[in-house]
Amino acid sequence: MLLLITYDVNTETPEGRRRLRLVAKKCVDYGQRVQNSVFECSLDAAQAVRLQAALLALIDQEKDSLRFYNLGNNHRNKIIHCGAKRGYDPEGTLIV
Repeated sequence: MLLLITYDVNTETPEGRRRLRLVAKKCVDYGQRVQNSVFECSLDAAQAVRLQAALLALIDQEKDSLRFYNLGNNHRNKIIHCGAKRGYDPEGTLIV
């Protein structure tokens, strides 16, 4: 399934900036950054649960927020991209 993750981490303090780096690093481990605080992650249900739990453990729920959008397996017709930074196929071949 394709899981879209967005986050807003309060960076007014050094601890907040640290949380932001940790959240971004965890998201990079599971998916592709498509905008500054937006990631597309192609995961199975168990991976999605683990990632959500890991991210919740990193943030301060009084100051930060996370949003998870489950676009499912039939996500191709649910995404419309316009403008710069052409999209990618999360299930296609990734060359590193």
